Amino acid sequence: MGDKTKVQVSKLKPGRYIIIEDEPCRIVNITVSSPGKHGSAKARIEAVGVFDGKVRSIVKPTSAEVDVPIIDKRTGQIIAITPDTVQLMDMETYEIFDVPIETGVDDEVKGQLKEGINVEYWETLGRIKIMKIKGSE
Repeated sequence: MGDKTKVQVSKLKPGRYIIIEDEPCRIVNITVSSPGKHGSAKARIEAVGVFDGKVRSIVKPTSAEVDVPIIDKRTGQIIAITPDTVQLMDMETYEIFDVPIETGVDDEVKGQLKEGINVEYWETLGRIKIMKIKGSE
């Protein structure tokens, strides 16, 4: 199935996702320069890494195609928490796996993690990130 697909640059919008330097990133800003005498319009895309929080930018012709990640948004239950990892169980497949806290937990969520609660997690490009707490118990 693959974790990415191609999208034309002119179809991208802020809030959507793109892959820059093999890192899934959320687009924060797109500026398009008008075409020159012999060129095509160029888009400058600024985006923030989903896993590392780094700001990246690329410039591409608006007619070019770029890779965008296919993000699988799923629900999991926290089974255990260690200093370095959160053990999650997928609520559909009952598969259990570890998520590293350093790269796999959104900053706003870190202080709210408790065993037994459900969270929304995103899986893309072979990596997992816990994005938010699902409703209260």
